Amino acid sequence: MSKKIFILPLLFSLFISVSCANTEKEQLLASVLETLNLPSEKLILANKEQFLADMDTVLAADKDYLLTLVDKQHYLSKDYVPEDLVPLVKNNHYAINRNDLSLRVPVEKALCIMSDAAANDGITILVSSTFRSYDYQSKLYARNVKQLGQVAADRESAKPGASQHQLGTAIDFGSITDDFVETKQGKWLAKNAMKYGFSLSFPEGYEDVTGYRYECWHYRYIGIEACKMQQKWFGNIQQYMLEFLYAWDKASNAQ
Repeated sequence: MSKKIFILPLLFSLFISVSCANTEKEQLLASVLETLNLPSEKLILANKEQFLADMDTVLAADKDYLLTLVDKQHYLSKDYVPEDLVPLVKNNHYAINRNDLSLRVPVEKALCIMSDAAANDGITILVSSTFRSYDYQSKLYARNVKQLGQVAADRESAKPGASQHQLGTAIDFGSITDDFVETKQGKWLAKNAMKYGFSLSFPEGYEDVTGYRYECWHYRYIGIEACKMQQKWFGNIQQYMLEFLYAWDKASNAQ
């Protein structure tokens, strides 16, 4: 009897501690959402406990740091180069159209798995552009500005440091043209890429959110769990999710 009496206060104390922690997280969630303009804010607030549980799953699964926010407001440094880049070579999984392509290790592994699945459906995955260094992006952006003009270039070309390609996790597939969406490969990726952790970065109709026009060929590897969260809580828009996670991390570290 004495042991039971001793254990009960401990269990009660643990319950109170967990409840307080959950309340603090929910309060932090509400404050973070106030700083953003998310269409799914009401959905998240109405299901705070489930949302936070799903987010914890995503963050725990992100052992390869795949969720860095890089956009027109958040830049990578000039000398940033992923440490685990591997060159893409001719192989039995996917096709490459250049000999200077490279990706981070976990991305290339996921690409092989996805490409094998596509091959089972009679589709060959063609990789056309991958990692770009800061200097490479600088030259590419300057060329686009010269050819297209500043306004048009900014709709489809990132300034150096603002490109997802510098992360080594983004891939341009196929022709890198608007008609890619109508190709067999384009249709297969649109339907299946997220099953393997690849998310379309710049979807149609969201230029005011992403900063770039629709690019049906540009996918970023964020992992399967993150893709699930993107679909479930952020209207399947990558930018919304990455902005939230960035704000969450910043607010958490400020506490």
